[in-house]
Amino acid sequence: MSLPDPTPPRKLSRLGLYGPIVALVLLVAGFSAAWFWARGEAETRMDAGVAQLKRAGYEISWKDRKISGYPFRLNITLTEANARHSSGWALEAPVVEGQAFMHAPTSWVIATPEGLTFVRPAAGPVRVTGKLIRASLTRLTATPPNLSFEGVDLVFQPTAGAQPFALSSAERVEFHLRRAPKEVGAEAGVWLMVKNGKAQLSGMLGRVAGEKPVSIEWDGRISAIDAFRGPDWPDAVRNWTTAGGRMSVKRGGLTAGDALVGVNSGNLGVGSDGRLTGVLDVSLRQAPRALGVMGASGALPLDRAVAATAVAEARTSGDLARATLNFEAGQTTLGPVALAPSPKVYDRR
Repeated sequence: MSLPDPTPPRKLSRLGLYGPIVALVLLVAGFSAAWFWARGEAETRMDAGVAQLKRAGYEISWKDRKISGYPFRLNITLTEANARHSSGWALEAPVVEGQAFMHAPTSWVIATPEGLTFVRPAAGPVRVTGKLIRASLTRLTATPPNLSFEGVDLVFQPTAGAQPFALSSAERVEFHLRRAPKEVGAEAGVWLMVKNGKAQLSGMLGRVAGEKPVSIEWDGRISAIDAFRGPDWPDAVRNWTTAGGRMSVKRGGLTAGDALVGVNSGNLGVGSDGRLTGVLDVSLRQAPRALGVMGASGALPLDRAVAATAVAEARTSGDLARATLNFEAGQTTLGPVALAPSPKVYDRR
């Protein structure tokens, strides 16, 4: 019996042979086009942002800008970057590195691997170096965008001829600014932490702290944040105040050696004169000693320091005194005792 002829093998279609290769080429081409488009958008938006800041009184410049990171990231490197405001404040950095992933182009991580310098209008520049100096920016279209800053093992060094800075070093510095979810409303949270800072011993804070570390914490909520807009800082603050903007303080504190100023709660704003207004409920530890140092150093008139010390002693239970700090009519008062002018938030024009 004869067997039927075997079925000849089927030839692979050209579509099956070349289809995956063509699809891969198209995918790579599409992704490459998307990356170069994103690169161009990054350049365009940076230039537009610089132009907008210039109209607000800022001068932003750099010697060189390089954008790389293909295919999955956008890496922007600026050399000799400078940001200056007409008021005299400025930031300078030899190198600024920014990075965003292609799948999250509005979330940026920024670092200054060679440190940075901030310039104070009257007191001069301060060079900042550390093990880590970086920040992150997300939700760039929100007001405000989410911002986080982190510095580890920081050293603050005033340049030649500059005035001293309050801190010479800090183990850790963090700052976070977060926009609340839409259901909460036009509110933002702000949090600051300075851990184990070393005060300049020639200053009043250094005299209170001695050789012991200084730490700071601040946790607050800012209302009417959508109104915080304007061509410059004073106009933005005025617009925010007009809209009823306030900062509610959840907690805070300054620890300088054995002395402590703890903020239990409070509500702050800005008056038409540009000075701080509102009230803080505070706890004071070693208040008589701290106030005595302030009087002896001239930071407070001696008679006011003596009166404030009496108030603190009268309200002391254990090692803590409970009191209120009031900022009203341009003055800072501890209970009924006027201490000094209220801090300036901006200069009136």
